[in-house]
Amino acid sequence: MLRLKKRAEFLTAAKGVRIPRRGFVLQAICRKPDDPAPARVGFTVTKKVGNAVVRNRIKRRLRELARLHGPHIMMDGHDYVLIGRRAALHLDFDQMVADFRGAIGQAAKQLPRGNQKP
Repeated sequence: MLRLKKRAEFLTAAKGVRIPRRGFVLQAICRKPDDPAPARVGFTVTKKVGNAVVRNRIKRRLRELARLHGPHIMMDGHDYVLIGRRAALHLDFDQMVADFRGAIGQAAKQLPRGNQKP
């Protein structure tokens, strides 16, 4: 799984679709319609959510979510940003997985197709 690390990449993803869920907000954008490169993912949590310990715990949960379930459902040629919310600390991980799958599916309907994984 490739990562978004530069601020410009996060700002570009913010121009795409935005799908809110209980534990996170998913932002997604198509880099190029026929780009064969694998999907890239970025993670962020604002300071409003809590101190560094809380923010890092949320980011770890989001990274694990994307690591386990992202490669199977994320579309190639797309960038995704997961913005953590405070509820991500206490949500059951299975519920977060269901929310993640639903958010990716909803993003797939709203974005150009490109190379989708079967």
